[in-house]
Amino acid sequence: MARTIVLLFLLTSNLILAQKEIITTKGQLLDSETSQPIPFASIYLKNRTIGTTSNSEGYFVFHIPVQNSSGTIVISAMGYASIERMPDSFSSEEKIVLEPQINRLDEVQLSASKDKVLTAKEIVRKAHKRIGENYPTEPYILEGFVRDLQKEDDSYVEYLECAAKYSYQGTQIKREPSIELLGVRSNGIAEKHPWNKNTERKNSLIDLVEDDFIRFNYGPILGKKGWKYKIENALTYDNRLVYKIAGVEKPFQTATLYIDAKTFAFVRMELTRKAIKNRSWRRRFTNGALQIYYNVVFEYQEYKGKMYLKYQKEEDHWRIFKGLESNKVLFTKYPKKELFINNIITENVANYPFKRNMEIGNSIENQAEKFDTEFWATYNIPQQTAEQSKILKELKNKIH
Repeated sequence: MARTIVLLFLLTSNLILAQKEIITTKGQLLDSETSQPIPFASIYLKNRTIGTTSNSEGYFVFHIPVQNSSGTIVISAMGYASIERMPDSFSSEEKIVLEPQINRLDEVQLSASKDKVLTAKEIVRKAHKRIGENYPTEPYILEGFVRDLQKEDDSYVEYLECAAKYSYQGTQIKREPSIELLGVRSNGIAEKHPWNKNTERKNSLIDLVEDDFIRFNYGPILGKKGWKYKIENALTYDNRLVYKIAGVEKPFQTATLYIDAKTFAFVRMELTRKAIKNRSWRRRFTNGALQIYYNVVFEYQEYKGKMYLKYQKEEDHWRIFKGLESNKVLFTKYPKKELFINNIITENVANYPFKRNMEIGNSIENQAEKFDTEFWATYNIPQQTAEQSKILKELKNKIH
């Protein structure tokens, strides 16, 4: 008993010490005109590499090392004027309003090009041509948090949260990053449909980094024949002006591209594919799976003149048939994965602590080490929403 008390005391003391070395700010971001939550906004230290993201309800928690307490916190979201605050200026659970800001398109076009007003397709092609200038060419490391959710028909069967480091080569090298799994925070996996259970399950960290428009040079960023583009308007993002361009490639694909009006960097990209009457852009797999919906989002942040990944989402809908030639639908599955970057390492990368430990063919939960309370107490992640907490609780009840 005495030994147990001593161990608990030491654990608590270490946790309190770690928390004292951190300043924590909390709040909810709201639109000043509609009072609606602002999801997936960036909250970061100015001229630093650490940050976090608001959740789908606009809530955020930001842990700042005490040595950065004199720094400035920047809050920015697409289509809103950014604000700057000191860490000690936040009140507990503060409601923070951002002002919507949409700019006159003609003024943006004139300031972006003195020679002529560019068409939407010309802007996309110019952005594609400047990838080598706008994205990193030297090795770098990203640290971030992944949330992996899967549903079968109307029932959730998986909820997984983990932290990882990603070691990248320059953007011109068409290679996926090496990955170090840092820890698993939440792990709820219920009994699945026999088809899903017996099918080889992809490691979700690998599944995310396989799709990279910039690195692997594909998708709506190419401005190729077949894609039609239209400039919708000009928005403000992180004190810069961006074009919002809608793209369509009939019959299956639509895209939205946000392109910096000055540097022509891709700031945000979204691609959606939808099947039409079971006619998909992709053949049905031999195991009976047919992808009927695909949505991917990439959002980038600027650091020292280069654009680094800040947020990525991949969401699919798969209609599972009894077999390749069968018309009998067994069920529909809905996997959704999100990656939130909270730190960028660009200096002395070779000596930065990194240990490649990710086994591609093994699921994340089977590679998890013991839960580290101290690590997760101050690790920057987007807050769980009420709905996400409910899903995780229900999954754990199913398991037990």
